[in-house]
Amino acid sequence: MSDQDPPTTPDADGASRAPDVEVSRYGPPPSQPNRPTWGATPSWSAHPAPPPPPRERRGLGALSVVTIALVTAIVSGSLSAAAVANLLRTPTGSASNEPTGTSVSQVHLDESSAVITAVAKVMPAVVTITARTNGGVTGGTNGVGSGFVFDANGWILTNKHVVDGADEISVQLTDSRVFDGRVYGIDTLTDLAIVKIDATGLSAAPIGSSDDLELGQLAIAIGNPLGTFENTVTTGVVSGLGRQIRAGDALGTSSEQLSNLIQTDAAINPGNSGGPLINSSGQVIGINTAVNRDAQGIGFAIPINIARPIMGLALAGKPIARPWIGVYYVRLNAALAEERGLGIDHGVLIDAADNGSPGVFPGSPAEAAGLKDGDVVVAVDGEQVDDRHDLAALVIPHAPGDVVVLEVVRDGETLQVSVTLGTLPATR
Repeated sequence: MSDQDPPTTPDADGASRAPDVEVSRYGPPPSQPNRPTWGATPSWSAHPAPPPPPRERRGLGALSVVTIALVTAIVSGSLSAAAVANLLRTPTGSASNEPTGTSVSQVHLDESSAVITAVAKVMPAVVTITARTNGGVTGGTNGVGSGFVFDANGWILTNKHVVDGADEISVQLTDSRVFDGRVYGIDTLTDLAIVKIDATGLSAAPIGSSDDLELGQLAIAIGNPLGTFENTVTTGVVSGLGRQIRAGDALGTSSEQLSNLIQTDAAINPGNSGGPLINSSGQVIGINTAVNRDAQGIGFAIPINIARPIMGLALAGKPIARPWIGVYYVRLNAALAEERGLGIDHGVLIDAADNGSPGVFPGSPAEAAGLKDGDVVVAVDGEQVDDRHDLAALVIPHAPGDVVVLEVVRDGETLQVSVTLGTLPATR
């Protein structure tokens, strides 16, 4: 994986490299003579360890007629974790004479009640974002996506590809009020952006945690698919954690590395980009952003804990900045460990980038700290680096200037290396 590419290549820092895939982002209609492109180059790029993971595809461009995070409709999960629990529950007391059908109906009722209650908490905070470019309304192109209010004073989180490069942004609330929006900041790490509108007393979505998610738990997506069907709710489960994909536009003119993603089978469609993924308690656990266009039921969301640091910076009136170590790395697996004779079953290997650049970026904090190609980072501040806790994920909560202690294995010897984090450069 990596921390930051050289100035002429995508940024990197924090997740094993995923294979390149062709991804479509919805652009302006054929009637538009000039088709703009939107590129989100990776902030944390990486290359795959053998054997390579399955090919993933990502959806949606920033300012397209229908901007979204997902290219293919996804079939939502039929039963939530709560429903499964009800199916397995053993009745107490005397046996009931009611027919079996009554029990099944009750399970469905319990599941529906959980979803209804959760959605009621978050729905008032979900917004529709319309981004206009190339001259605004006249002769321009419109893109529609979603977002959600995370602070009552007009602070909104959405996807970068929804608003990046827009000349004008309008935000419509669930009560139909429309406000002019401005991009407060674009994340240099992943596909996130913060939009500000001049409003107070708004309904803000409860923010949860993505650290302790479990496979199979209920996941609910809210957004505006196709930019037409406002406040659409779909349900499914958390299908996977710590996923890595590479996404790009339909023309192949840009690509973006997305790491540490939540995989879900909740249906996510064009226009859902930037909308919230919530749990059964009505708390935001992710930001919907991508889909595998060659499959059904494979969508992706950015964990909310990845977004927390930039949300805090925005509320404090500070510019958005991400920490940077400055290494390319790949996650260890059994095949790679055997191939390199490492004798370690976890961690990340600092290794050369696909473009031949050294694993340690010249002039980076990593170089200053003495890290070298071939080093294996196994812990950050005492917390183990593994499939659920990637190097990038452990560094993200820190701010530039913080000092972290990396536990590094080099030629069979364990070292403690202190690294003063730098600022992740903006995409070039």
